[in-house]
Amino acid sequence: MHHGEIEKSLASIIESSAKTVLQHLNIQPQVFRGIKAELEFPKEKAHGDLASNIALKCSKLASRPPLEIAAMFRDGIEKSVNTSPLKGAIGLIEVKKPGFINFFFSKEYLDGVLLEIEKAADNFGRSDIGAGAKLQIEFVSANPTGPLTIAHGRQAALGDSLAGIMESLGYDVTREYYLNDEGNQMNILGRSIRARYMNLCGLDEPFPEDGYKGSYVIDIAKDFEKIHGREYMQAPDIDEFREFGLKWILDDIKRDLADFGVKFDVWYSQKALRESGHTEEAVAFLKKNGYIYESEGAVWFKSTEFGDDKDRVIYKSDGSATYLTPDIAYHQEKFRRGFKKIIDIWGPDHHGYIPRLKAAVQALGHPEDSLSVLIVQLATLYRNGQPVSMSTRAGEFVTLREVMDEVGKDVARFCFISRRMSSHLDFDLDVVKKESSENPVFYIQYAHARIWSILEYGKDAEVAESFDPGLLKEPEEIEIMRLLRQFPMAVALSGRLLEPYVVLQYLQELASAFHSFYNKHRVVGDDSRLTKSRVVLVDCIRIVLANGLRLLGVSLPKKM
Repeated sequence: MHHGEIEKSLASIIESSAKTVLQHLNIQPQVFRGIKAELEFPKEKAHGDLASNIALKCSKLASRPPLEIAAMFRDGIEKSVNTSPLKGAIGLIEVKKPGFINFFFSKEYLDGVLLEIEKAADNFGRSDIGAGAKLQIEFVSANPTGPLTIAHGRQAALGDSLAGIMESLGYDVTREYYLNDEGNQMNILGRSIRARYMNLCGLDEPFPEDGYKGSYVIDIAKDFEKIHGREYMQAPDIDEFREFGLKWILDDIKRDLADFGVKFDVWYSQKALRESGHTEEAVAFLKKNGYIYESEGAVWFKSTEFGDDKDRVIYKSDGSATYLTPDIAYHQEKFRRGFKKIIDIWGPDHHGYIPRLKAAVQALGHPEDSLSVLIVQLATLYRNGQPVSMSTRAGEFVTLREVMDEVGKDVARFCFISRRMSSHLDFDLDVVKKESSENPVFYIQYAHARIWSILEYGKDAEVAESFDPGLLKEPEEIEIMRLLRQFPMAVALSGRLLEPYVVLQYLQELASAFHSFYNKHRVVGDDSRLTKSRVVLVDCIRIVLANGLRLLGVSLPKKM
């Protein structure tokens, strides 16, 4: 059986067996209907290859201890497994405190996984969970008022990796950047460039108090002067400076992202959104459905109807729109374009904004879970144990470009993903530059390079024609086979949790298992049949490491 089919079939058997037991205990089927058998892979290998917590979920319904319920469920599951196509795949089913049902794959089944990996190659780990559903991930979306920072770099790495993972699960993914190309911040940028330009022209123009002070503004002014000379010394407004600065910074952002391996499918302009009339349409729709009212001279959105702690102003008393207004229209536009699932990735200062946007999505007639908002915590660079302020170009912040120049694209991307989104990231430059097991990127890349050298060396050795997985009996070999089988589940779990770190953590475990095996056993030896089997085993590790890092946008060297 194919790996995805086993999970589906086993989940169906678990639910069916649980339902039978609960009916026997006089629990009505409708009570049980909402409980699903979600399978996970246990952290401890002693707890099996797959585990179900369904007995824990059902113990309250049955008013029985979870361990007792789990034992009752197991009996029914064992009978069903033994009369199903799963019979040869599941070797052992056991119950563990506090009420988990653990499943162990048979050695024969794990032997077959190696053949499956060799056959599927680059496609191993892919699935059709998403069934082609249109999914949009909007991320980075930094205001075009300066270069991308290390914080934007972390959002870019996480967003692009998540997009890759969701694509491998069968979703039709669009990567989108929302471009805030108008408004007060853009006007401040225009005034800042104008002041630097006037200074270059010899005029004593005062710099705006709230202006952008980074040296990049001087670079923009110099480029402006190179093209236009002194033509704009008497310019009455900032329009030309603002539009020139917008294009200059946007080109810079696109260059940084391209070198970081991130390509957006759509750049969505806030200015174009305003000019389209979609904002007025969205507000009119909300008004028609009773979610808009006027009070204290302002126009309010009744977000408390959907769980927000207070209603929100969408037009202030002077008639100007708040930040929420174009966001409501923008999200209505996303749904209009046919997206069934929307993921927004934001920085940490936007946490309080989530309930009002989720309220807006529901008021617009879409399910609450159609929008997921992910908050990415900040990253701090360290060198010699001290926080780094690297930037000469930008003044107060570390740019993504500087990090890439210092450690390279692959290391930067890997490190940005090496903690959960919700965790602050400490990025130690000394550690990631070391070629040692302390460096998580090197640890995985070295495993991959080692395998390539084994495969090259194996070409000249005497290797049997046929592959016999039954010869792979060492504990380290069986552990690798178990881990290889988990890869599709790790990808699926990563997609379910919307957390690329799950895949990265899995790859670290696989690399660790390989190093343990390599330090104890020779791959290419005197026994040509065993050599062939071990060559296939390490080649399967290579395939899975490559497939996993490809999802995260990290390349793998053949030599180090």
